Amino acid sequence: MIKIPTNILLVDDEKDFVEILAMRLEEAGEKVTPAYDGQMCLDILDKKPIDVVILDIKMPGMDGINTLHKIKIMHPLVEVILLTGHGSTETAIEGMKLGAFDYLLKPADFDDLKAKLSGARKKKEEQDERIRKAEVRQLLRRGGNI
Repeated sequence: MIKIPTNILLVDDEKDFVEILAMRLEEAGEKVTPAYDGQMCLDILDKKPIDVVILDIKMPGMDGINTLHKIKIMHPLVEVILLTGHGSTETAIEGMKLGAFDYLLKPADFDDLKAKLSGARKKKEEQDERIRKAEVRQLLRRGGNI
């Protein structure tokens, strides 16, 4: 079976972390775009199709929670996995209430991350499929075939 890569946007202000994790994800067959702050993340989302954002919560400037809020307003179908390196599960839970798919504590176990990515991708694909079916029904109704 052919694996279709997930288009991942990896957002963290720690450049070494982004480079290492991006390399591991690419070795696992994923397509990774790096971003180093919240605004860069939003700019990329406006220009490039992304399935899942892996988003650090603690960043200077626009933090992960503010970035998540804007992602869900501007790109509601993009799934977001939050990363927190500060043991603050309360903030991560707040993020899930705002629409994040899930969260992981840094340093995240790579297998756990892959499992969460798989779940987030599946959720996005299911949403996309429901939308496609609704659009087809709408077109058929307009054409008088239903």
